[in-house]
Amino acid sequence: MESVQSASISLTLDHVTRRFGTRSVFSDVCANVQQGQTLIVTGPNGSGKSTLLKIIAGLLPPSSGEVGVLFCGRRLDPAQSRRMMGYVAPDLSLYAELSGVENLRFYAHLRGLTLSRAELAALLERVGLKGRGRDLVGNYSSGMRQRLKYAFALLHRPLILLLDEPTANLDAQGVSIVRQIVEEQRAAGMTILATNETHELEWGDSLVRLHRA
Repeated sequence: MESVQSASISLTLDHVTRRFGTRSVFSDVCANVQQGQTLIVTGPNGSGKSTLLKIIAGLLPPSSGEVGVLFCGRRLDPAQSRRMMGYVAPDLSLYAELSGVENLRFYAHLRGLTLSRAELAALLERVGLKGRGRDLVGNYSSGMRQRLKYAFALLHRPLILLLDEPTANLDAQGVSIVRQIVEEQRAAGMTILATNETHELEWGDSLVRLHRA
């Protein structure tokens, strides 16, 4: 893979539709996100924001339409696309009986990565968990767990960062860290962010507004 500095990546939503049984969640969602951009997905509760991010992440299939990722002019298959994505969402699970560092090592292993102590320490410091890596996640506050999810999402330096309710449970310092991560991601690739928070709507270059069916 090319370095993130020289990578060129784009993502297209082409008439993406999702139904559960006979109920339509959303239909014909179209958007294009280019290198260096942030796309905001917004809409009322129940309009399908989380569902759309899961479809982009490859965790759910669309009922019709498709998600396309181009990397350096080459269309990627779903498995290749998933390897380029980092994902933060409320329903991501953490292992409470493991420490923060042990959680990170486990997820790094699943991605075929081995992180040094220095790399782990730098990752924890980046998300505001300096000195807390040896603590059991079961003893973390909700805000600390949210910060650790960012460490998971960033450990493989993703080109596509997917954030569902990105500042949930975070204090002012945590919100500032997330804002910085979103801005730094412009140099690395792109961000797609699902939110109804007014201040977060200002972070984007373009917007998809979903409507409750």
